[in-house]
Amino acid sequence: MADTKREIERKYEAGESAGLPDLTGVSGVEGVIDKGLAELDATYYDTADQRLAAASITLRRRTGGDDAGWHLKLPVSDGVRDEIRAPLSDALPRALTGLVRSRVRDAELLPVVRLQSARDVRHLVDASGGLLAEVSVDRVRAERLSGGDGSTDWTEIEVELADDGDPAFLDKVEKKLRKAGISRSKSASKLARALAETGEPGETGKTGPAKQPKQTGRKKPKVVVTAEPEPSTAGDHVLAYVRAQRDAIVELDPAVRRDVYDSVHRMRVATRRLRSSFRSYGKVLDRAVTDPIGDELKWLAGELGVDRDQEVLTERLTAALDELPRTLVTGPVRTRLRTWTHARRGGSRRRLIAVLDGKRYLDLLATLDSLVAEPPLLKAAAGTPDKVIGKAVRGDFAKLSALVVQAIDTLPGTDRDLAIHEARKKAKRTRYAAEAATKALGEPAADLVKSMKSLQGLLGDHQDSVMTRLALRDLATQAHAAGENSFTYGVLYGREEQRAADVERALPEAWATIFAAAGGLVGTR
Repeated sequence: MADTKREIERKYEAGESAGLPDLTGVSGVEGVIDKGLAELDATYYDTADQRLAAASITLRRRTGGDDAGWHLKLPVSDGVRDEIRAPLSDALPRALTGLVRSRVRDAELLPVVRLQSARDVRHLVDASGGLLAEVSVDRVRAERLSGGDGSTDWTEIEVELADDGDPAFLDKVEKKLRKAGISRSKSASKLARALAETGEPGETGKTGPAKQPKQTGRKKPKVVVTAEPEPSTAGDHVLAYVRAQRDAIVELDPAVRRDVYDSVHRMRVATRRLRSSFRSYGKVLDRAVTDPIGDELKWLAGELGVDRDQEVLTERLTAALDELPRTLVTGPVRTRLRTWTHARRGGSRRRLIAVLDGKRYLDLLATLDSLVAEPPLLKAAAGTPDKVIGKAVRGDFAKLSALVVQAIDTLPGTDRDLAIHEARKKAKRTRYAAEAATKALGEPAADLVKSMKSLQGLLGDHQDSVMTRLALRDLATQAHAAGENSFTYGVLYGREEQRAADVERALPEAWATIFAAAGGLVGTR
């Protein structure tokens, strides 16, 4: 069984003497406790082409210290990582290898670097003896195990914030270190530094950390990083957006597997953005190639949403029930809702993990990689962004406009509900098209994104009301069949009808405002 720890730390360069200044002068620190010396021995694993290192992910087996075992570190933000731990074993633990499946795919995980560290540890504590941070001086020896045969050594200082500590405390410690002439490390991690200093020459690039010749002196080799070129053509801008969504799916994979809050929703949105961009920019990317990929993305979104849509509906019903006065709640309504929700659940965590481990999903990731590497560009891809991308956005907006007008002109009832739903889907597509256009078209596109998000929210509330009313009819039917009072379901149904009517009344004015504001970009003025 793996457990997770949020790690917030900073690393600093240490000179040859590697002395720590007196940290009792740091605000809030009442004591510095010497915790002694720990001998750590860690072997880091990666693919032959260093896919994990390229994503700033580390997977290691470590002995020594008080946390011996397997550790997988996933980046959260600058200086912040989630460390997922598994018990010490000889074999790579499945609990961790699954979390890097979207990166590793079918490649073999190999030992790439061995790091042996002599760690001199001190605890910074407050007046009550509570831990504020752990400070260590690490004397590191790195040995390359594959992809090179070099070795190197260095000394660094590491400051790790205590669990649930205030990150601002690290600024106070850093101020003290800087006064002592100690500066931040240029490497993001020990592994990154080891890879850069122990590999073979000629392996530098954006696909992974640079590998350098074996150390022959104290001078460190220079690491060259290749940056993505600035987009210039219409194709460049569209591909940048496509690449960002591909990256989002891959990066969110571990979070979905760990059931991190909102991760499933965010991955579904990435799949929708990709499908939408394929359709909106069909003059840039050949749809004969992208349409089959879009079908697979639709399948993935469906698998991700097996239980998510039901959860959202249940949350809305629960919130609506909470708003009712007690006098309007008759019968075992909450029990009925729980029973109904449980019966409608169609998936499970086990099912979703099986999908993410399955060949179809991994093939989709490989196909997206190929699409980005060798995009099926059409003639318009070489055109200027304002002309090609602007035309695509205007086309989507025009279709949206027709659907919104149709919804407004349709009489209330099922036909209007369907028209509003179609307009909502088109608002999403227009929003995503505008997102892809933001860097090319600037503020007008950014303003359109905001307008579409607002419209999407308004129309989405209407669709939620439609779906909630269908659910309430189902609940009322089941309650009646069981001999329960169905009065409360009728009350809730009436309230949902009112919410939908409020949206329908607000729509004409909201659309007029959006239509006028969008004139600069879509030519409606």
